[in-house]
Amino acid sequence: MRLGSGAFAASCVAIEVIGVAIFIRGFFPAPVRSYARPEHGAETPAPEPVAGVNSNWTKLPPPLFSKVVIVLIDALRDDFVFGSKGVKYMPYTTYLVEKGASHSFVAEAKPPTVTMPRIKALMTGSLPGFVDVIRNLNSPVLLEDNVLRQAKAAGKRIIFYGDETWVKLFPKHFVEYDGTTSFFVSDYIEVDNNVTRHLDKVLKRGDWDVLVLHYLGLDHIGHISGPNSPLIGQKLSEMDSVLMKIHTSLLSKDRETLLPSLLVLCGDHGMSETGSHGASSTEEVSTPLLLISSAFERKPGDIRHPKHVQQTDLAATLAIGLGLPIPKDSVGSLLFPVIEGKPMREQLRFLHLNTLQLSKLLQENVPSYEKDPGFEQFKMAEKLHGNWVKLHLEENHSDILLGLGTKVLRQYLGALKTLSLSLSTQVAQYDMYSMAVGTLIVLEVLALFLLSTPHVLCRKAELDVPLLSPVFSLLFYLVFLVLSAIHVLVCTSSESSCYLCGLSWLAAGSVMLLVSALFCAILSALIRMVIDSTLLKKNAADASSGWSEVNLLLLLGTVGHVLSLGASSFVEEEHQTWTAQATIPLSLAQQVNGSLFWKHKEAADGGQCWQVHGWC
Repeated sequence: MRLGSGAFAASCVAIEVIGVAIFIRGFFPAPVRSYARPEHGAETPAPEPVAGVNSNWTKLPPPLFSKVVIVLIDALRDDFVFGSKGVKYMPYTTYLVEKGASHSFVAEAKPPTVTMPRIKALMTGSLPGFVDVIRNLNSPVLLEDNVLRQAKAAGKRIIFYGDETWVKLFPKHFVEYDGTTSFFVSDYIEVDNNVTRHLDKVLKRGDWDVLVLHYLGLDHIGHISGPNSPLIGQKLSEMDSVLMKIHTSLLSKDRETLLPSLLVLCGDHGMSETGSHGASSTEEVSTPLLLISSAFERKPGDIRHPKHVQQTDLAATLAIGLGLPIPKDSVGSLLFPVIEGKPMREQLRFLHLNTLQLSKLLQENVPSYEKDPGFEQFKMAEKLHGNWVKLHLEENHSDILLGLGTKVLRQYLGALKTLSLSLSTQVAQYDMYSMAVGTLIVLEVLALFLLSTPHVLCRKAELDVPLLSPVFSLLFYLVFLVLSAIHVLVCTSSESSCYLCGLSWLAAGSVMLLVSALFCAILSALIRMVIDSTLLKKNAADASSGWSEVNLLLLLGTVGHVLSLGASSFVEEEHQTWTAQATIPLSLAQQVNGSLFWKHKEAADGGQCWQVHGWC
């Protein structure tokens, strides 16, 4: 089939788009979302489970805290608080961790470890994907259910100071705010002073319910000089004094209120040994989470080591603490130490609400949810919970009630852990089969295009693309049968859902035909190139049909860029790979212009351009 150079290039681009689309469909799996939305007003909370009698607890539990302050320090690594740096530069925070009324955790932040997806995870309890890395540059309004949205709907007053990403995500949630830009990386002083200067005034006022502070200076220092810079210690000392100011102010206010306050210290992501972030190294995903409140009792000599939790657990914990519904898309579980001191009935009520929310999310996103171990544990816990409530309402205070309550508690905690893990796995479950097929199509088109590049440098170039001959060749049918067998094997043996397996046999067969035809076309071009190189060695025109330095540069540059996608720092250093390849289009343009200049006479005399003939 004879095609002009323009038609050939357009066909390559069209097929390349198909391959990229298939790859993207596998790389960005469908997110876990709740599709149950109330039509009017707030959703009625689930009643307390009970066996045989009616419960008098059909509303959400009252809040645990009167005020919540969230201090988010960008790029705060766990060892900056719990390690030697914390002991040296953050003495007040270290005291709170070791002896104060607090609970400390190491919260794991799932990749991509950049700011906007991490804020979404903290406030929604969901797991943002890699597509959010692109959206991080211009953060859109967050439409998912989240803690701040629930707080605003409940009439709570929210104030924010810090990274303007919050203002973009929550444009109508704050009664007062002051956003600072994060793009001036060299500034690590004023960017934090613009947050701290509001503290004295807002802490004295007290006309707010939630205060969010996002400090950027530590992250900027990391980008400038890394985690071992002397500036890190100075910044940690500054943050320690800020935390002390807020905590002492909250303690003085607690004496005047019925409910205590909650102070949350956390990081959105960590910091690698080079000062960057974005990937999944231990330093980048490990962040401290410190919950401080006078409500937390601590016995003398009680030594608590930071427990490992998920960053998504904070959303459910904040919702319960403020007396709000848990965000519907949250895959996190309530941090049990926060409610450990409450009466047994309240503890079970909190755990039931969280487990019920996770089980509903599982039902809406996993077809075989009934076989999930977490769902089975939840059903058992709910049944036992109903029996416990019945005994409690009958004012049975025997040891049987205490033992049953402890059993229900363990059952709920086990169900929470299993359900959260199942949902998190569902979010991060990439469709490897679709990714492999998409990558294969892209690489095949790239190879065919590179093999044909030397033959299409003339304006009137035409190619005989081998589209008909493969259909009548034995190799084509063999490749097609092998690919079809692989497709059937993958679709029948894979436990997870695959996009290509969900297509009709006609659509999936068309993809296999395309891959087979491209393979044969590449083989034809390779055979023709070998024949041309052998027979026309001494011909001047043959030099233009061989592989030049530009062709080699194109191939190596493309392969190098593809390999760089797997680098841990690609999110932060993408511009370097593009800079390294900036000479490729210039070199290609120079070769084309040179070819046209030297062959102008031959073209004027009716010289013919090279044509690609092939077979398979």
